[in-house]
Amino acid sequence: MAFLDLPTHRLHYQIDGAEGAPWLTFCNSLGTDLTMWDGQVVELVNDFRILRYDRRGHGQSTAAEGVYTIDQLGGDVLALWDALKIQRTHFCGLSIGGLTGQWLGLNAANRLDRLVVCATAAKIGTGESWETRIAQVREQGLKPLAEGTVMRWFTEHYTDTHEEQVRAVLDIFLATSPEGYAGCCHAVGQADFRSDLAGIDVPLLAIAGDDDPVCPPADLQFIAKHVANGQCAQVGGRHICNIESAADFNATLRDFLRA
Repeated sequence: MAFLDLPTHRLHYQIDGAEGAPWLTFCNSLGTDLTMWDGQVVELVNDFRILRYDRRGHGQSTAAEGVYTIDQLGGDVLALWDALKIQRTHFCGLSIGGLTGQWLGLNAANRLDRLVVCATAAKIGTGESWETRIAQVREQGLKPLAEGTVMRWFTEHYTDTHEEQVRAVLDIFLATSPEGYAGCCHAVGQADFRSDLAGIDVPLLAIAGDDDPVCPPADLQFIAKHVANGQCAQVGGRHICNIESAADFNATLRDFLRA
């Protein structure tokens, strides 16, 4: 396993694909790890040099102390790119990963070729709702959130027909550091790009899960409408649509990155 040691925490990352191919960076959602992109890597590895990583407090990455900001999460990506000497890359992030992508579009556009934000919004929920979740996680851990998380992430049909896959994702959720999860919840609660989207001028694709109760298609349409060069697409599924509708997601992503 590969790690980048930073002053306050350690980031776990993985690289796949041939040297010299265009870079593509994947950024995972809250409560998951880099394996959430397995279904994308297997399809795209022959076309791209793929970087994926566990955000701080998730997977094999350690949790920095305290709560986090979206600036810090974006800074982690820049630190990885600098350490790996990646000058330019495509970027694809889901949920909090999509918020990280919006931050990069505003603060590091010179490092981006094309930007894909999935199952996200310019503003996700309210600060109050995220503070409530933080308090619950610190008091009770992640287990009480498990059932509701599965319902938000996957349709009932998918959970009934893909029990093994859903269990694997849920196991990763339950293994997430409560402090790392809470710290990232704070970053989500504070992030608000609604008035800043016009400043994103890199080509952007917003991908929505058509039955996503967390970030419905209207949220992705809003992003695509308000950036300088945006478009929107929908695939089947709820919040973790890249897993539930991997084939359609991959085709949509590949078409955009090749355009």
